[in-house]
This record gives sequence, C-alpha cells and structure tokens, in this order.
Amino acid sequence: MVQSENAPHPPVTVFIVDDHDVVRKGLRFYLSARPDVDTVGEAGDAETAVRGVQQEVPDVVLMDLVLPLKPGGLPSDQGGVTATRQIRQVSPHTQVVVLTSYAQDELIFAAIKAGALSYLLKDAEAETVLDAILAAARGDAVLHSRSARRLMAEGHSNAKIAAELTITERTVKAHVSNLLGKLHLSDRTQAAVFAWREGLMEP
Repeated sequence: MVQSENAPHPPVTVFIVDDHDVVRKGLRFYLSARPDVDTVGEAGDAETAVRGVQQEVPDVVLMDLVLPLKPGGLPSDQGGVTATRQIRQVSPHTQVVVLTSYAQDELIFAAIKAGALSYLLKDAEAETVLDAILAAARGDAVLHSRSARRLMAEGHSNAKIAAELTITERTVKAHVSNLLGKLHLSDRTQAAVFAWREGLMEP
C-alpha cells in the first residue's frame, strides 16, 4: 500500500549513548516532548550500545565519544569511536550524530572516519541537537562550527577531503555548505581566509 504524501511520517527513532546517566535522562526527557522523535534505547558503554543498536536498528544514534568500552570499565577516548565503527557495520541504516564535550582534532577525524555523519559539542543549543537528529535521519550532515573550521582549514578539494576521511563527496559538500552558512561566508576562499585569521592554517 502506497503511503499518501499527506500521511504523517513515522517518528525518527533515536538511541542515546553517554556514560553519564543524568545526560541520558536529560536528552530522553527533552526528546520525549517531540512527536516526531521516539527514543528507543540508551547505553552507557560501547559494547552495550552496539548490542542495543543491533537489536533496535534506530534511525539515529546520539554518541558521546569518551565512554567505557565495556560495562563497568573506565571511560576511554576510543569508546565512542569504537562504538561508531561497529554500529555502522551492524546497522548501516543507522546514522551516528556525535554529541561530545571534546573538539580535539584527532577525535573529530577519528569519529568521522569511523562513520559518524555529524559532530556536535555539548554546548550546542537543544534545538540544534534536534535539528541534527532530524537532518541525520534524512542523511544530511551537521557539524559544530569549530569542528567544521578545523576540517576545512587546509583548503583541500571536496574529493581530497572525502578521500582522506573515507567519506563521500556528497557528505563533504554538506559539511562545506553548513560551514559557509554558519560563518556567513560566500565561498571556500573566504573560508580559507577566515581559517588563516583564526590561526587554523599557515599563511
């Protein structure tokens, strides 16, 4: 049976991964007020997250990066990256939106190489997080402006950026458009000048 264009769309299903219980509960509470989003599970470590996502097959995972690899373990900066990589393997339908406190270059690159579609910092507005979830469900990327500036600072072509990060050119184009919009810049040349002024690249 073909669904009518005017028929309501099913809510975007979300799985929350963060090793802080209060963060998970806060995100779940905020998202529960949205009829277009349905939180289907949560986890506080990489292993439990992968198992839960494999079972629930959500549209989107909100992923912290520093978390234990196994239940009861110590937080690791490899926890979220490992979980992201395995989730993309066991559930290719699921898109990963990183939501973390860390903006280090190595974590940004590692997360995107592992398959994360979007990268946000926890100082983002609640509406920004929601927008990133809905965008991810459509396959669209959102990057925090500081993270995006770092990814663009070397002035490579879309093809070169895609090759280095092992992502598609379409995803790179989405990141570039998002960055230019956030910074109110009209083209990549202005972005390169901005990056130089901000000390993100050598003149």
